[in-house]
Amino acid sequence: MQAFLKGTSVSTKPPLKDRGVAGSSGENKKTKPVPWVEKYRPKCVDEVAFQEEVVAVLKKSLEGADLPNLLFYGPPGTGKTSTILAAARELFGPELFRLRVLELNASDERGIQVVREKVKNFAQLTVSGSRSDGKPCPPFKIVILDEADSMTSAAQAALRRTMEKESKTTRFCLICNYVSRIIEPLTSRCSKFRFKPLSDKIQQQRLLDIADKEHVKISNEGIAYLVKVSEGDLRKAITFLQSATRLTGGKEITEKVITDIAGVIPAETIDGIFAACQSGSFDKLEAVVKNLIDEGHAATQLVNQFHDVVVENDNLSDKQKSIITEKLAEVDKCLADGADEHLQLISLCATVMQQLTQNC
Repeated sequence: MQAFLKGTSVSTKPPLKDRGVAGSSGENKKTKPVPWVEKYRPKCVDEVAFQEEVVAVLKKSLEGADLPNLLFYGPPGTGKTSTILAAARELFGPELFRLRVLELNASDERGIQVVREKVKNFAQLTVSGSRSDGKPCPPFKIVILDEADSMTSAAQAALRRTMEKESKTTRFCLICNYVSRIIEPLTSRCSKFRFKPLSDKIQQQRLLDIADKEHVKISNEGIAYLVKVSEGDLRKAITFLQSATRLTGGKEITEKVITDIAGVIPAETIDGIFAACQSGSFDKLEAVVKNLIDEGHAATQLVNQFHDVVVENDNLSDKQKSIITEKLAEVDKCLADGADEHLQLISLCATVMQQLTQNC
């Protein structure tokens, strides 16, 4: 009898547990946090900003025209991946999207073996099925190879035959930052589209729109500074905006907050380095550089900002500017090769001091 009662008690508990779990998962779905970069990614081709030529070609294919193999290239954060994903969603609809699109990026294994097996096998599959909403569905699949410039030459070469052989059922979209790193036989098989860095006006418009939807307090000056810091990369700008919002906790976002988050070296610090160089004292110079490194600023960031300051400085002659800029290029290369930051910055500042003090 006790065993029977125990059995009934066990059998009656799970439904209550299930109800609790179901309720909690429903609550989680409501408040599921998503990075703003994904939340505001264009859902359709019309939402893509500032890339008129690409949008025009994709719209034609959405209206029923054939889609060529595509090669998108340009700086990061200009909408290359978002554009092709938005187009694919419109072409195939949400149901067929997973079946008809294969996306591989640099985080996936993309050596010659993967091209021969995974990509080739996907390309050889015949397309079937129709959209549930009754819209016409194109008779091909799409293979998206993101960051294709990081693929080996052998893997790119293996892709050539597959692109030609499976042209009836598959279209390829290669996405890269540097078109020069894609082998010539592949570029000749694709329609090339250059993605331009987004204009400041377009970026400001998009950021103000996001700030309005997320109830973020930020002035027009703050937005303008955010655009300047992100250097035409909208993805970076949106990420900085979200980080700044979390940091301020509902208060207004100021230029100082953006400077801290973006890792930008403050203008006063740059002016301090210039002042130390002009003083002609190596001890002062070394103290300023040591302080800069102790504060955790990246040497590469200093090189980038220093370049802008030098080029825009009216007090320097063209010859002085050219000598300092050449030294900046050398330091940048050395830092990329893993040289010591302290020594490279001392070397750079010594060259600047030499140029600033030789006319004194």
